[in-house]
Amino acid sequence: MAMQTSPEAPAPVRQVANAISGWIDRLGAIWVEGQVAQVSRRPGMATVFLTLRDAVADISVPVTCARTYFDGLNPPLVEGASVVVHAKPSYYANRGTLSLAAREIRMVGLGELLARLERRRQLLAAEGLFAAELKRPLPFLPGTVGLVTAHGSAAERDVLENARRRWPAVRFEVRYAAMQGTRAALEVIEAVERLDRDPGVDVIVVARGGGSVEDLLPFSDEGLVRAVHAVRTPVVSAIGHEPDTPLLDLVADVRASTPTDAAKLVVPDVAEERQRVSAARDRLRAAVGGWVEREQRALDQLRSRPALADPRWLVDARADEVHDLRHRARRSLHHRLERAADEIGHHRARARALSPLETLRRGYAVLQDDAGAVLSSVADVPAGTDVRVRVADGRVLATTTGVERLDTTTETPSPDEEPDG
Repeated sequence: MAMQTSPEAPAPVRQVANAISGWIDRLGAIWVEGQVAQVSRRPGMATVFLTLRDAVADISVPVTCARTYFDGLNPPLVEGASVVVHAKPSYYANRGTLSLAAREIRMVGLGELLARLERRRQLLAAEGLFAAELKRPLPFLPGTVGLVTAHGSAAERDVLENARRRWPAVRFEVRYAAMQGTRAALEVIEAVERLDRDPGVDVIVVARGGGSVEDLLPFSDEGLVRAVHAVRTPVVSAIGHEPDTPLLDLVADVRASTPTDAAKLVVPDVAEERQRVSAARDRLRAAVGGWVEREQRALDQLRSRPALADPRWLVDARADEVHDLRHRARRSLHHRLERAADEIGHHRARARALSPLETLRRGYAVLQDDAGAVLSSVADVPAGTDVRVRVADGRVLATTTGVERLDTTTETPSPDEEPDG
């Protein structure tokens, strides 16, 4: 019922506010579609405050939601998401504000699509398909690059031209597949598996230009993600532009922001490699040159030493020593021989002095009979005995005419006295 008021009988503010609150309460729970413009989570409060904005008009309304329900949303609700909210309108009379008490929140349109992709991403991540330790490094210079793309597409042209510009000798094995539509995922799976079976292909690139989220849905297909996870050849994902993140980017070994970036990743730049080789060669030449200089200085120092400057110096010094030693040895030997000769002379003189022949040379003689026996007594030589007298230079044959006996106790013959013949 309309309120009956007049200038004379106006309605107080509280009555109007209570009336508005009553009218809104009679509206009951309703479904409201809009876009989340703002999310406010105040510490210590059990309520989350949202701002729901109309998709066409510049109109917004605050929404309250239980914190436990908001935290349980999967995927999490973020600003910019399109949602359908089942809420009970309420009017706060003290402040004169209208709000919606959310009982259920559903994502619709793109938001619902992204929610399904997020749930799929979480399930596949839980299985370990996106683990960083499974990522394989790309070969430095692949022999053949496998390319999966649409026939005659800009992505194909970007990959081929940029790769050949960087490394003219690169070879490509191209497999065409639909990059959009219901059969896109199946055709891409088939092309990737065929290239993986080719032993000459070292890396596989899946390339497509940018597009809407709906256009890129085939590259978030679970079958494609599992097929790429199962191949042995490293895979480069070059789908869309920098903001686009299909699930293929997560399972691929390397993600390229664009097809052009993929061409830069799979092959090196020949000009840069030449510069690196030249720089490495210069560093190597400098290192070898420095090493040679150090060794040359060491050789010069060794050659400057007397032993190496004149190698004969050591031989000459040793030759002088040998000459001195030999001279000393000869002198010592000569002295030893002289002393030995002197000793031999002395011994020979003593021996000669003791020799009977020397006695004979001093005038003595030895009397022998015919048999050669020495006669030492006159008793052995009667008169008329043939005897032999041994002198220094021979023998004298004689016959005794008589003998004269001497008294040896009182008379000693002189050494110069010649014995009787």
